[in-house]
Amino acid sequence: MTVFIKSFTKLAFVVTIFTLLFGFNTKLETTNYKCLIQMTNYAGPKAYLVISLVDEDGKYVRTLEVNGNDEEWYEDLKEWWAYERNTGQQIDGITSASVGNGERKVTVLELGKDKLDSGYKIRFETAVEDQDYFTADIEIPLTSDEMFSKYMGIGYIRYVRIIEN
Repeated sequence: MTVFIKSFTKLAFVVTIFTLLFGFNTKLETTNYKCLIQMTNYAGPKAYLVISLVDEDGKYVRTLEVNGNDEEWYEDLKEWWAYERNTGQQIDGITSASVGNGERKVTVLELGKDKLDSGYKIRFETAVEDQDYFTADIEIPLTSDEMFSKYMGIGYIRYVRIIEN
């Protein structure tokens, strides 16, 4: 009987470990979206551009991409920087060069499918050294019927277009 209890205990332990390791799939389904950003023909240095996921109240959920890799200028993106410096999110893997006037950039954004049609938006925030700052140069609602339109910017971005990748 003791051998049976020890064997049963070991089996229960192995099943528990297996279930914990493989039984719960916590990875959310995601979709990649190709994003074309066309900058305006402004005068001055290259723009710092942050692409963020925000909720229906405009609160930051996650930083998707940072264009501008000199941390000295991140504080010029006032709203995002106030959020980012307290999150602990590692942005190294989502950082690239800043974007200049008249330039065009294509990037890929990975978003959870649960964000679509749930009140979320993609915010494009821009700043240029010693010039203006635009908290929401463009905000695109993550809805299946609206997000694939052409969106015009109010600052350094001329327009943004998103397509499913």
